[in-house]
Amino acid sequence: MLLERSTLMGSAVDLGPELLGSLISHTTDEGTVTIRLTELEAYVGNGVDPGSHAHRGKTKRNATMFGEPGHLYAYFTYGMHVCGNIVCAPAEQPSGLLMRGGEVVEGIDIARRRRTTAKSDRDLARGPGRLAVALGIQLADNGSDLFAAPFDLREGQKPQNVLSGPRTGVSGLGGSDLYPWRFWVEGDRTVSPYKRHPRAE
Repeated sequence: MLLERSTLMGSAVDLGPELLGSLISHTTDEGTVTIRLTELEAYVGNGVDPGSHAHRGKTKRNATMFGEPGHLYAYFTYGMHVCGNIVCAPAEQPSGLLMRGGEVVEGIDIARRRRTTAKSDRDLARGPGRLAVALGIQLADNGSDLFAAPFDLREGQKPQNVLSGPRTGVSGLGGSDLYPWRFWVEGDRTVSPYKRHPRAE
């Protein structure tokens, strides 16, 4: 699958399994870090998905999700972590893929310096907050074009075995089995552990 902006015109729910194995890079003054995506979660807005930031429509915070596909939706969560999403679907049809886990395949020394608490290289980008730190994503990067410098999003080797299940840490109905919109590479050591929200239905 040739990865270009037109590839991302579909719903994140459909694209999630297809984009596993893709490569995302970010270049800063420190150099370039590239991550192979091994875990993604799909979110859809406009009343479709109760677990999505865009469930109740456009706000200042989630406006990037309503924009052109191929951009980065970055947001702050739990008062301490930045998370990064790949925006999908046509404009005004909010849909995105949360980058939950991946393997650092370029710039590992940079990622190690950024993730000094990582116990091993498998943990450098194992979880959405960790992935954002390893990749150097900051809140100010919200809205960046992932197909233009300093970012790059391109195809990689597609995994053979992909699994799906409920999303991690989502409360209410959005965290239930009705939304098996978490996709991951079976057996990959960089996939984060599943944690069901205590208030998931």
